[in-house]
Amino acid sequence: MPKSFVPFVSFVVEKFLFGGILWATRKGIAEMAVHSAGKFVRRRAHSGGLAPGTLQLAADVKEEPARVTVTRYDESTHEVFEVDGGSFDWATAKGDGITWINIDGLKDLKLLRTLGDAFNIHPLALEDILNVGQRPKFETYDNFAFVVLNMLTFDPGDEVKSEQISMVLLDSLLITFQETRGDVFDPVRERIRGGKGRLRKRGADYLAYGLIDAIVDHYFFILEKIGEKVEDIEADLVTTPEAGHLRNIQHLKRELIFLRKHIWPLREMLNGMERGETPLIDASTGVFLRDVYDHCVQIIDSVESLRDIVSGMLDIYLSSLSNRMNEVMKVLTMIATIFIPLSFVAGLYGMNFEYMPELKIHYGYFGCLALMAGIAVTMLLFFRGKKWL
Repeated sequence: MPKSFVPFVSFVVEKFLFGGILWATRKGIAEMAVHSAGKFVRRRAHSGGLAPGTLQLAADVKEEPARVTVTRYDESTHEVFEVDGGSFDWATAKGDGITWINIDGLKDLKLLRTLGDAFNIHPLALEDILNVGQRPKFETYDNFAFVVLNMLTFDPGDEVKSEQISMVLLDSLLITFQETRGDVFDPVRERIRGGKGRLRKRGADYLAYGLIDAIVDHYFFILEKIGEKVEDIEADLVTTPEAGHLRNIQHLKRELIFLRKHIWPLREMLNGMERGETPLIDASTGVFLRDVYDHCVQIIDSVESLRDIVSGMLDIYLSSLSNRMNEVMKVLTMIATIFIPLSFVAGLYGMNFEYMPELKIHYGYFGCLALMAGIAVTMLLFFRGKKWL
């Protein structure tokens, strides 16, 4: 074997192995950047030059017909029904109990205008309802309080998706707006149906707290699943690092940034609700809002911890890949080192000079093979004694 075997092997390994890993890494990061770019920037309505409060559908509004579901309850009774949304005179009349109007779908501008006229909702609040992708916030108007936050769920592809939830809180009335059908409010609905606990005994502000608490509690479920993914990838990185792991790490970083984007403003919103001076939120409800605030802080701490772990996983990946490459190069170097003296012996007796005494020995060929085998075994024992094997 020629003496250039070692650099040749190094060249092949570097070009093909490292080159393949680099190509897969660049391709994975590029695909991930394109895939998740839309999660951070949601297209708004093209309202340039229009008057503030002009209602116009945003590009990200789902093309679903609106569904209006009404839940009315008091301490002893409750009822659930759907309405067409043509008129809300029945809801504006003063009566006992609490009314929850839930609207799934933001496509019907006429419905929103009707709601705005019936309950005197400010046009700027209606505009924020339509322009999905708002920052979580709490605002007070003359006759109502306005809340915006994001509901996070997993889609069928196990990707985290965000849906804006808007709430208009009035006296004994809560109106919620969702982009699509389906939510995490089933536990609240079950408490209303069951009639147990304090939900049926409290006002609309407590109902708003219950819905916000359901959304925040679901964040823990999101974090648990992401934490499981982090643990699985971290375990694989130490044993079998692969190019696909880098794309998974990049995906996790994007998911955690996405969570942080929605959770950090939520803390400010909850603090505003707890300390906000509005007669629509009772002081006793502020205690429960403070509990949700504590949950939000706990979620933020968990997100930051996961971000630190994921950031360190890149170093683990590179270290594991480097160790794996060192092992490969060590084996190839030992093989090449063993064949260097064997190549010397084979080359020495392959010169075909006429006066070479060993060429006339009857068992010279077998003796040469035995010599080469002895050299190989001796070198293997030497490597083992040095603990290189």
